[in-house]
Amino acid sequence: MENRAIEVEKIKKIYGYGRNSLKVLNDVSLSVNTGEIVSIVGPSGAGKSTLLNMIGCLDAFQSGTVRILGKDITNLSIEDLAEFRNRHIGFIFQLHNLLSEFTAVENVMIPLLISRTGKKKARKTALEMIERFELSDRAGHKPAELSGGECQRIAVARALVSDPSIILADEPTGNLDTKNSDMLIGSLLKLVSEKNKTIIIVTHDMSIAERTGRTVTLVDGMLQTDLKK
Repeated sequence: MENRAIEVEKIKKIYGYGRNSLKVLNDVSLSVNTGEIVSIVGPSGAGKSTLLNMIGCLDAFQSGTVRILGKDITNLSIEDLAEFRNRHIGFIFQLHNLLSEFTAVENVMIPLLISRTGKKKARKTALEMIERFELSDRAGHKPAELSGGECQRIAVARALVSDPSIILADEPTGNLDTKNSDMLIGSLLKLVSEKNKTIIIVTHDMSIAERTGRTVTLVDGMLQTDLKK
């Protein structure tokens, strides 16, 4: 269907071999429409982050099919996967992973510079995105000079600055207090809704899951529930 942003069909992921093998995903299928906001919940070790990595072209799988924006990525080369990922997918992780030697605006500029955007335009676009997260006055500061909440908002700005169609967030508020978590999720969901972006959020926080349009639950590598709200 042309409205589908993500189609996962019967994905299996196994780590190791023989008696020491561990089945992490077992015939998981999931479809996400363009503009949908979906949360994935479940106990630790259920396969949530692994599924996100499959969708994000970060990890291989033993069998099944993944189509992103209508493109079958199952058999793409490592180079083609990297190019596709950089063009269409933005990642947000629990750890902000900002480069300590760069300022906030320089960190946000990185995806644009990788895609060969001119430095002047990249800086302008990065500053505009930082402003969306109410951090314009912190743009010239390095990560060590920012709070944890500020660092994570800069990381989100970096994930969104290249205008990806799909946002994948893996426990994006896991290291934040309630106030900063609410602020970050509020800003993120507002922005993706305005731009009709597709977003999947892996979270243990049910208060975050309740703010999404649909919740998927994984248990022992299998899809248990797929609830629309």
